[in-house]
Amino acid sequence: MHTAQAKPPQGLTPQQAERQMRIDGPNELPAGVQRGLLWRAADLLREPMFALLVLAAVLYIVLGDLLEGLTLTVFVVAVLALTFYQEGRSERALAALQALSQPLAHVIRAGQPMQIPARELVQGDLMLLSEGDRVSADGELLSADHLQINESLLTGESLPVDKQTGDEAHVTRQPVQSSSAHKACEQVFSGTFVVRGQGLARVIATGPRSQIGRIGASLLPLQASPTPLQAQTAKLVKVIAAIAVLLCLGLVLVLGWRDGQWMPALLSGMALAMAIVPEEYSVVLTVFPALGARRLAREGVLTRRITAIETLGAVNVLCTDKTGTLTHNRMTVTALAAGPSNASEAAQWSATEQPWLTETFHPLLEHAILASAPLPFDPMETAFHALGQSQLAHTEHLHRHWTLVKTYALSPALKAMSHVWQTDDGPDRVVSVKGAPEAVMDLCHLTVPQRAHWSSEVERMAAQGLRVLAVAKSRFSGDNWPDSAHGFDFQWLGLLGLTDPLRAEIPQAVADCHSAGIRVILITGDYPATARVIAQQAGLAPGDTLTGDELDRLSDQALSQTMQTVSVCARITPQQKLRIVQALQAQGHVVAMTGDGVNDAPALRAAHVGIAMGERGTDVAREAAAIVLMDDNFASIVQGIRMGRRIYSNLQKSMRYIFAIHIPIAGMAMLPLLLGSPALLLPVHLALLELVIDPACAIAFENEPPDHDVMQRPPRDVLAPLFGQADMLLALAQGLCILTVLGLGYFWAHDGAHERMDEASTRALLFATLVVANAGLILSTRVRAKNTRGEPLQHNRALPWILGLDLGVLIVVLQVPWAMEALHFATLSPAAWAMVMALGTLSWLTTTALQGLRRAHPATA
Repeated sequence: MHTAQAKPPQGLTPQQAERQMRIDGPNELPAGVQRGLLWRAADLLREPMFALLVLAAVLYIVLGDLLEGLTLTVFVVAVLALTFYQEGRSERALAALQALSQPLAHVIRAGQPMQIPARELVQGDLMLLSEGDRVSADGELLSADHLQINESLLTGESLPVDKQTGDEAHVTRQPVQSSSAHKACEQVFSGTFVVRGQGLARVIATGPRSQIGRIGASLLPLQASPTPLQAQTAKLVKVIAAIAVLLCLGLVLVLGWRDGQWMPALLSGMALAMAIVPEEYSVVLTVFPALGARRLAREGVLTRRITAIETLGAVNVLCTDKTGTLTHNRMTVTALAAGPSNASEAAQWSATEQPWLTETFHPLLEHAILASAPLPFDPMETAFHALGQSQLAHTEHLHRHWTLVKTYALSPALKAMSHVWQTDDGPDRVVSVKGAPEAVMDLCHLTVPQRAHWSSEVERMAAQGLRVLAVAKSRFSGDNWPDSAHGFDFQWLGLLGLTDPLRAEIPQAVADCHSAGIRVILITGDYPATARVIAQQAGLAPGDTLTGDELDRLSDQALSQTMQTVSVCARITPQQKLRIVQALQAQGHVVAMTGDGVNDAPALRAAHVGIAMGERGTDVAREAAAIVLMDDNFASIVQGIRMGRRIYSNLQKSMRYIFAIHIPIAGMAMLPLLLGSPALLLPVHLALLELVIDPACAIAFENEPPDHDVMQRPPRDVLAPLFGQADMLLALAQGLCILTVLGLGYFWAHDGAHERMDEASTRALLFATLVVANAGLILSTRVRAKNTRGEPLQHNRALPWILGLDLGVLIVVLQVPWAMEALHFATLSPAAWAMVMALGTLSWLTTTALQGLRRAHPATA
């Protein structure tokens, strides 16, 4: 019940809230244990590559090769620092996303309603609760209007609980010191959801002192299960690791029996293991999604679940709301049709043709305002109030002193809202209703001819793209309220048409979806004709229109068949969205669904990618969704899909690169030993190569811009592996090309050079060739098959730094005496440097040619 209050609630002052915050601390549950440096180092030791590096360093020191051991230790520390840096980038990105997704609380402080971060709530604050909000702290309920709260988190009971207050409920400005003295009062609890109505509550417990806080450790974040990509990659790494173990054991046995020196054989086996196992995969699968999510946040797309990034590039059906997503959600009343239900012709008003309303339209606008919230936040109701202020300001049709005594809320059974008002001049109450035209026609008991006449008016207005509502009025005496609005004797007043302009960027965004193979379906509660006009303006592909009534008459199988040709779903309730998602999924589609209301949550959770609105969405919708649009703009969804495709494509490039570069490294570690030659790659060289490869796969490829045609490719198959057979064969061929080039260098060093090169010079030549070939592989991996025909590559700002780092490493290890001694290198002659560049160029040309020869379908997004 809404009544005029002599003194509005004041709440705490900022100074009182600050003092209470020092006493209570932040309103948040204890976080999980944070990983310290030692813990992170222990986790890193479980990585095979790093564990082998540490073991090799220890063995060198034990064997008395102090220089080798200390050098390897330096590289171990460098690898450790690089890994910590990459982990830090990922964790900072995720922390920034968590900060963006922190819930907000609506409070009254110093008499002013405001939004604050929920963690800043303190005992004594006045919380404003409305439909869709998550309750941010335990509170004592002071007032309620049709308030229902879902408390299943605490009770396990799925049905919402009605919350009511007695007449003695009042507001004070003093903070409550203990909840025990208020057990008789109705309470609300932190973590529960408001599913209907609104209310005002005083905070009595926050953070660990709340009911949910007392549950304790059981609510701490659980260990996240691996994503599909991580599971796929872990399986691949296990297979490669098993092969590596067998090869290493074989190498150790062969060398040990052949030479009789088991410790060097063991070190050679460890070097081979380090060369084969692609431990960088775990790095890229952590870094790419985290940094990609941060990039998405810059585009106004907040990723609440990182796994959604994997799915974005596979979406092939996008179901979108109309209001606020395709349109600006800035409503303006631009047309009226007034008259009694039996009028043969309605009086028409258009904002573009008539600046002022005549008396004929005053009752229609008057009762549209009375059927709206006194302090509106809904854009439609705001538009009614705005027109009333400009058109009815000096008439008797505005009633600021009337009291709202009862509300009949809009429901799925009756798509209309009724308000009952106590007037200033008598016992009679005035009843006003607004809602869907067909619902108000039913309340007014229009005859079939009257329905036909006014339905034609609705069609005429809807054909202009207007959102159409109907208005009616009634009077009522006494307090014996009917159970529903059907108990009133309503009198028809007419129709209002509201304009909500399409966002300018929508047609291009929809066109981008179509070129990317993504089907867009408009789902709205609007009248079908209105929805079709908006769909046409937005550029949606032609298709059938399905209404909510028609949907209810279809079986699940029939609905699944029908949705194959539907482009517009009109007069749809939030509950029906779930059936639409399931029907599309039954056809094998990967579905993204937008939503903002409490009842949208099941559909958002069921969709492959649920997308909630950040500005007008409810807490319930945002928590059910995987992605939140900070600006509620459809174009941001398309940007998110583009970014998701970019991230997936770059992951593929990085994983191809990692697989390819490990083949020549493994070959250099194994082949000379099998041929009876001294080892060319020792553990210290592999640690150095790790410092070259890691930045390339985790930084250079993460910064790779999207391909020119990223939004012209069809959506990827969600069941297709990230690193499939075609990618593996390409990477294998490129790796073998580099290994062949290294073999040419090896034979030139022994037989083709002017003077046979010694072991240190050969090692230096091949190491330099490998580093240059690695740079060429990075460049060739950037190129897709289409781009080999001359399309310019976009600038990658990280790439010059990575290539410069490789060149710097090469200069240091081949020119600085102490580095050359530690790495067992010798100075290269000008002829040897020329051979290095020639072999590196040959490697780049062959790997790029292989990239272009991939004539099957190019790598998908």
